[in-house]
Amino acid sequence: MTSATPQIPGTTPFDGEQARKGYALNKMCFSFNDAANREAFVADEEGYMRRYGLNEEQAAAIRSRQVLQLIAAGGNAYYLAKFAGIFKLDMQDIGAQQTGMSKQAFQAKLNAAAFQ
Repeated sequence: MTSATPQIPGTTPFDGEQARKGYALNKMCFSFNDAANREAFVADEEGYMRRYGLNEEQAAAIRSRQVLQLIAAGGNAYYLAKFAGIFKLDMQDIGAQQTGMSKQAFQAKLNAAAFQ
């Protein structure tokens, strides 16, 4: 990140540098809007990643299914949601990963905040 980018502890701001870094990853995730592409990915993940030119950091993040690694590799949350959907993960699953909580604990935290 550039020195002009505000530093927020525990976050990776999606700035121009991250956009350039994650272009191939985000382009691949965008392709998942099409059901045939989702099926092609599930059938051959490695080949599909090569098709989009993912680098090893991005490919490792895809293999790990860990949102924070995907964001660090240049992933944008809006495109990553399309990837997560292939595995029937929703935004609460993603939030739980980002906070290091179980999905149930994350949901309880959301509910507690909503009813304060």
